Amino acid sequence: MWLCLAALVGLYFLLRWYRERQVVSHLRDKYVFITGCDSGFGNLLARQLDLRGLRVLAACLTEEGAQQLRGQMSDRLETVILDVTKTESISAATQWVRERVGDRGLWGMVNNAGIFHPHCYIEWLKMETYMEVFKVNLIGLIELTLSMLPLVRRARGRIVNVSSILGRIASFGGIYCSSKYGVEAFSDILRRELQHFGVKISIVEPGYFRTGMTELQRCLEKLKQAWEEVPEHVKEAYGQKFFDAHYNGVKQELLKCSTNLNLVTDCMEHALTSVYPRTRYSAGWDSQFFFIPLSYLPTSLSDYILTRSWPKPAQAV
Repeated sequence: MWLCLAALVGLYFLLRWYRERQVVSHLRDKYVFITGCDSGFGNLLARQLDLRGLRVLAACLTEEGAQQLRGQMSDRLETVILDVTKTESISAATQWVRERVGDRGLWGMVNNAGIFHPHCYIEWLKMETYMEVFKVNLIGLIELTLSMLPLVRRARGRIVNVSSILGRIASFGGIYCSSKYGVEAFSDILRRELQHFGVKISIVEPGYFRTGMTELQRCLEKLKQAWEEVPEHVKEAYGQKFFDAHYNGVKQELLKCSTNLNLVTDCMEHALTSVYPRTRYSAGWDSQFFFIPLSYLPTSLSDYILTRSWPKPAQAV
C-alpha cells in the first residue's frame, strides 16, 4: 500500500515537472511590463527577461534608476517613470505602454513595486505610515492593474503579483502583512473573474531576502526614529529594555536574509513563460520549509512558535 502511494506521489510530481517545463512560443514578440525596477527583484527580473529575449517595459520610480538600467541592457528594454500612488502617473504609463504594444496587447504585467515600514509593533507607527504602505503595496497595485487590464486581456496574457510569505501568515510588521493579505485576496478574486478571458494570475510569495527594503542600516535607523516618536504612554507600556531587545532581534533577522534573489525572479520568469504557470510560488527556503508548514498548524501552536522568543513589555501581566 505504502509503495503504491509513494509511486503515485512520484508520478504526480514527474507529470507536474514535465507539464511546467513547456514554454510559451514566440517569446521575443511578447511585451512584459514590470514595476519597481530601480533595484531589487524588479531590476533583476528586467535584466533576466531582457537576456531571455522578451521586450521589457521597465517602470522605475526615479530617472537615475531608469538610466542605470538602460545602460546595462539591450536596446529592446525601455523604461518609464512611474509612481503607483499617483493616478496621473498611472494613466501616463498606461498610455506609454499602449503606444508600444499596439494591437498585440500586453503579454505580462508584474506588480513588484512595494515598500516596508519600520520593523515596529503596530501601535508604534503613525497613521501616515499606514496610509503610505497601503497606497503603494495595495491601492497602487489595484489601480495600475485595472488600468492595464484591457491590454493584458487583449493578449490573453499574465499578471504576476508580488505578495510575501507574510501575506500567507502574519508574523510581524502588521501593516505590511495587512497590505500583502490584501494583495492575496485581490489576486484570488481577479484570477476567478478573468479565467474565461484566458488571462492567468500568479502570486509570488518571497521569504526574507536582502533588497533595498531590508537594507540593514536603513531599517535600523527607521526603527530607532519610530521609537523616538512614539507617545510617552506607549514607551512606558513597553519600556526601553523591550525596545533594545526588539532592536537586537530585528538586527539578527535582517542579517539572515538571503542574497540569492534569483530564487524569486526565477518564479516570476516561470509565471510569465510557462504554458502552465502556477497559481502561487513560494520563493525561498524559509518560505517553503518554515512559513508554509507553519500556516497549516493550529493557530495556538503557530502563535507559540512565532512569539516564544519575543521579549516581554515592561507592563506585561
